[in-house]
Amino acid sequence: MRDHLQKKLSGKRIALAAILLCVVYLGYRIYESRGHAALLPEKTVEEAVVTVAVVYPKPVLPTETITLPGNIVGWYEAPMYARVTGYVRMWYKDYGDQVKKGDILAEINAPDLDAEYAQAKADLETQRARYQLAEVTAKRWMALRHNQAVSEQSITVKQQESRAHAAMVNAAEQKIRNIAAFIGFKTIVAPFDGVVIQRNINVGDLVSKEGHLSAPSAIGNLFTVAVVDTLRLFVSVPESFGPFLLPGQTADVTVPQLPNRHFTAKFLTVAHGFDVSTRTAIAVFTLDNEDRALWPGSYAQVRLTAPVDRQVFMVPSTALVFQEHGTQLVVVTGNDRVHLKTITVSKLMDSIVEVAEGISMSDRVVNNPSAALLEGDKVRVVLPTPGYGLVGTGAAEAKEQSSK
Repeated sequence: MRDHLQKKLSGKRIALAAILLCVVYLGYRIYESRGHAALLPEKTVEEAVVTVAVVYPKPVLPTETITLPGNIVGWYEAPMYARVTGYVRMWYKDYGDQVKKGDILAEINAPDLDAEYAQAKADLETQRARYQLAEVTAKRWMALRHNQAVSEQSITVKQQESRAHAAMVNAAEQKIRNIAAFIGFKTIVAPFDGVVIQRNINVGDLVSKEGHLSAPSAIGNLFTVAVVDTLRLFVSVPESFGPFLLPGQTADVTVPQLPNRHFTAKFLTVAHGFDVSTRTAIAVFTLDNEDRALWPGSYAQVRLTAPVDRQVFMVPSTALVFQEHGTQLVVVTGNDRVHLKTITVSKLMDSIVEVAEGISMSDRVVNNPSAALLEGDKVRVVLPTPGYGLVGTGAAEAKEQSSK
C-alpha cells in the first residue's frame, strides 16, 4: 500500500514538471515572436536602403594634348623660274645634288635674246653717230652767231637737237644694260648652299616665264633648292589651343617613312590671328636635321602638349546618368542622401569622361547608379572592390568615408 502511494506521488511530480516545462517553452516562444515582430520594421527599413560604391573625381592635369597634321619644308626653299624664253642647252645638277651658292644648275640657249642684244648694240652705234653729228652742227651754228649769219632761234634748235640725241644715246645704252641683265638669266645658278629637291627640265625643253614644255599652260619652276640641315614645321592649331603656345614649347613629331623614330620640334612662332575659313592659326616649329633623315615635303603627325587654364575632373563613364535635365551624376551628400548634379562634359572617351563644370574633387560620385535612385534617397556607402572605379580613390579614403 505504501509503495503504491509513492508511485502515485512520483507520477504526479513528473506530470507537473512536464506541464511546467511546456508553460516555460510556450512563454519563451511568445517572447521570442514578439521580439522578432518588434525588430522586423527596423530590419525591413535597413534592408530597403540601397548600397552604393562611390568614386572621387580626379583632377585633370592643367595641360592639353592634341595630335595634328603638319607639313615639313626646308628652312629656305627657292623655286627657280625661267626669266627668258629659250631652249635648255644643258642641266648640270640633278635631284639630291649638293650645291653651293653660285653653282650653275642649267644653261638656256636664247637665240632671240641674243639677236635682240646684237640689234640693241647696233642701234647704240647709230644713236652715237647721230649725236656726234648733232653736236658738231650745234657748234658750227654757234660759231656763226658772231657774224649774225643765223638767227638765235636756229642756234637754240640745233643745241636742243644735240641734247636730244645725247638722251637717245643714254636710252640706247640703258637698253643694252637691260638686255644684258636678261642674258644673265640664261644661266640658272643656286641662290644659296643647299640640296636640289626638284628638277623639272630636260635638255631641249622650251622654257619661258609663261611656262615650259612640262606644264605649257602654267608657270612652272625649273629647279627647287632647299636648305635641309634645319627644317620648318607648319601646323594649323585650333582656336582653343593657339594662345597657349609659348617660347620653349616642344612637340613630338613622327613621319610615315620613319614610324619608330620620334623627333623633337621647337616652337618658333605662331600667327596671332585665325583663318576665318578653318578657325585655325598657323604655328611654326623648327626641326634639327643634321643627319638629313627628314625630307622637305614630308607629312608629319605632331603631338602637342601645352599648359591650359582650366579646372577639369575625370570620372568613369559608367557614372553618367542621362535624363531630361541633361547629363548628370549621382552624388552622395554628407548625410548619405542622393543628390543629382547636372554637369558639363568637355571630353567623352571610352572608359572615362572629363567634366568641365558641375562637380568638385570632394564629391562622392556613385558608380553604376541604379535607375531607381531618386533625389533625397537614403543610401549606404560601402568599400568598392579593387578595380571597381577607374577613376577612384584609395581604399583608406573609401573606408574613412564609409565609416562616417
